[in-house]
Amino acid sequence: MTSTPQAQAPEGRKARPEHLSHVVFIAASAAMGGFLFGYDSAVINGAVVAIRDRFEVTSEVLAQVIAAALIGCAIGAATAGRIADRVGRIRVMQIAAVLFAASAIGSALPFALWRIVGGVAIGMASVIAPAYIAEVSPSAYRGRLASFQQAAIVTGIALSQLVNWTILTIADGDQRGRIGGLEAWQWMLGIEVVPAVLYGVLSLLIPESPRYLISVGRRTEARKVLRDVEGRSVDLDKRVVEIEENMRHERKPSFRDLLGGRFLFLPIVWIGIGLSVFQQLVGINVIFYYSSALWQSVGVNPASSFLYSFETSIVNIVGTLIAMVLVDRIGRKPLALIGSGGMSVSLGLAAWAFSYKTEVGGEVSLPGLQGTVALFAANFFVLFFALSWGVVVWVLLGEMFPGRIRAAALGIAASAQWVANWLITVTFPTLSDWNLSGAYVIYTVFAVLSIPFILKWVPETKGKALEEMG
Repeated sequence: MTSTPQAQAPEGRKARPEHLSHVVFIAASAAMGGFLFGYDSAVINGAVVAIRDRFEVTSEVLAQVIAAALIGCAIGAATAGRIADRVGRIRVMQIAAVLFAASAIGSALPFALWRIVGGVAIGMASVIAPAYIAEVSPSAYRGRLASFQQAAIVTGIALSQLVNWTILTIADGDQRGRIGGLEAWQWMLGIEVVPAVLYGVLSLLIPESPRYLISVGRRTEARKVLRDVEGRSVDLDKRVVEIEENMRHERKPSFRDLLGGRFLFLPIVWIGIGLSVFQQLVGINVIFYYSSALWQSVGVNPASSFLYSFETSIVNIVGTLIAMVLVDRIGRKPLALIGSGGMSVSLGLAAWAFSYKTEVGGEVSLPGLQGTVALFAANFFVLFFALSWGVVVWVLLGEMFPGRIRAAALGIAASAQWVANWLITVTFPTLSDWNLSGAYVIYTVFAVLSIPFILKWVPETKGKALEEMG
């Protein structure tokens, strides 16, 4: 049964004065992987035009370059859960930090393989942060703490755009302008080594998940972590027994544990896959991977296109903050439905505006009204995504699966997300060349279809303890 807000309040009041700040630090440190996830995913936005110019590639080849990291993302997401169950959540964070740093340096050289290495790190971070945060958070605050992952992602996206714009300014507006012997776009990719090192340092300062500690017989350490995150007033013996009892019915998750439904996977696994796929098929990452090139394709100059990309990332942060306030108050499903409705309208308006794209004498433009509508529609689309699906999907994926399959199911769902992300990423340049408005019509259809999916199949997890997910 779902706990009522009244039942949760005492627990929240006990945890707040003593331990909430400590738990916030732990969650924020773990979410640094989300920051790198967002930074690494979006920083390529600033290099798209320069890569196309330097290597003289077609739209199809350019799409493969941009999407190279997503191959690694799927691999990292699929393997992170199993690795975490073997060596611990913290160790996976440290592995990801090393891979992020190596990818930043390698991508700036440049060498395409390192984008795939960075993708593996992103995939690992996308799985381990929500799982870890869910396992260390008091239930009354779990939704808000879990939303740190998305807050970190959007902050990483915003900072990457600010860094790109700053480097472009230093290079006098030339993405291939040289700074200290390297082209501007190489600096954009290489600077990521700084937050990667910080992530590694923070992973040394936070405790291992109590659930993992109990799974490997380290009960004393688990009790200490539980006391630190849930408070001295909590009956630690009872909590340890609850976790042990829940785990006693579990085996180490494997792919086989996810099977058994009418269509191969268990129904709850398909719901997780559906959430992940819909999150990407609305085209959100077109904005974050291609926005500079997108605005330039409708006549906006490069400096302004970078500024628009940064401005959109700020809207993304605002929407995420709204979601963090609302996710534990109104629930996951209502928030997702609000977002789906808003995205459907915004995408539809963008499709209408882009249908007026014209090219005269090699100059591409939109009429004044349609250009204004396109800009506002893009920002409202990002806002509604951020205040709903951006946060809700990660919260649900960290909560909705039974404990016996949580890590493995989260890995499969996250892998599906990266496959869908790859599909959208590699098809957009070709779709845009064919018909930019038509591309946005397709994204609009998926936003509309997400509404009945939420209503019929997505469970509400607000207020439930992880041990209740059965």
